[in-house]
Amino acid sequence: MTRTLDRARCQATAHPLALDAILAFAVLTCMLASSSIDPHGGRDENAGTGGTRGTGGPVGTGGTGEHAVTWAAHTPHPLALVLMLIGATALIFRRRAPRRVLALTGTVALIESVVGDPRAPVAMSAVIALYTVAATTDRATTVRLGLLTMTVLTGASMLAGPLPWYAQENLAIFAWAGIGATAGDAVRSRRAFVQAIRDRADRAERTREEEAGRRVAEERLRIARDLHDVVAHHIALVNVQAGVAAHVMDKRPDQAKEALAHVRAASRSALNELRATVGLLRQSGDPEAPTEPAPGLARLDELVGTFRNAGLPVEVARADQDTDLPAAVDLAAYRVVQEALTNVRKHAGKEARAEVSVVRVGPDVEVTVLDDGTGADADPGSGGGHGLLGMRERVTALRGTLTTGPRHGGGFRVQATLPITPRRTPGEQPL
Repeated sequence: MTRTLDRARCQATAHPLALDAILAFAVLTCMLASSSIDPHGGRDENAGTGGTRGTGGPVGTGGTGEHAVTWAAHTPHPLALVLMLIGATALIFRRRAPRRVLALTGTVALIESVVGDPRAPVAMSAVIALYTVAATTDRATTVRLGLLTMTVLTGASMLAGPLPWYAQENLAIFAWAGIGATAGDAVRSRRAFVQAIRDRADRAERTREEEAGRRVAEERLRIARDLHDVVAHHIALVNVQAGVAAHVMDKRPDQAKEALAHVRAASRSALNELRATVGLLRQSGDPEAPTEPAPGLARLDELVGTFRNAGLPVEVARADQDTDLPAAVDLAAYRVVQEALTNVRKHAGKEARAEVSVVRVGPDVEVTVLDDGTGADADPGSGGGHGLLGMRERVTALRGTLTTGPRHGGGFRVQATLPITPRRTPGEQPL
């Protein structure tokens, strides 16, 4: 049963003109049937005075005043038939031009109420047209046109119609017009409510998809930054140590072995970190998921030691009072130091020295890396790499600031200010 109703509803929606034609025919049939009955049922003109209508009356008992509806007791006037036909035909186009159809049906109903037979309910077509206007326009238009239609038709029937002003037919026109306008406005409100729910659901779906896409992009960028930091750092160390081993291989084999040991340690560390980073792409049920914590400032001495072993003198100064940093901030600080020292080793020259400082300043932690390099490529930003860009993206993602640039007198300076507690953008409400 439900499928049949749904199929019928879909067919009606697909052919609105045919549906309106069927409605127009039904309205015309109702108007013809209503105009063919005698609502007073042959009531005796002398009812209440004791007279009798006679035996030929359709119903009634003499002197009682009782009456009933008599069917096919009245033939509509030709003018009424024409007006009913015009009003019903106009309803076929009620969806295309609802206001024009209301004007036409209201006009024929007005003519019928003034000069025609009061039994011909031409106003029925005007009621349907008023319903259509109310269902397809706004409430202000519905109120304005509804009051105008009810006032004009009811007033004309009372003042110029053939029936007394207090006749129930005149009041029926006012009531049915009001019902049509009210029903149309209710249908329009329900459609608007349903459409608002659908639009809200569509917006929510689009928002979820956009948020999922944004999170995927951010995760890809974060993994790319980690891979860059890991590979650039360790490959730079391997390159330096391999060069040292090749240089002293013949004259100082012991030093060459030490350099090769550092190469092996750096490559092993690179493989471990790559395995941990790529392991983040595994599904939760996959085996061998990484269990080691992400690197942080707790491993700063170990990181600096790898550069010292590669021949880069590095001094470390810490005044962070053993601050317990959030995991994301701790990792970002570690990566900033790692990338900055890698740039020093690659670009600052063989005689360069570096200084690393970690200082707690109010709600922030400042990480600074300085060098006194005088190499031809002392500015890391002059190359085609993505080291400084990756550092800036990493720091900006935490709503921190990154300052880079040459130092007065030579060398380069990298300073990152990272908030220990999350900052809110202007206008953002607290959770």
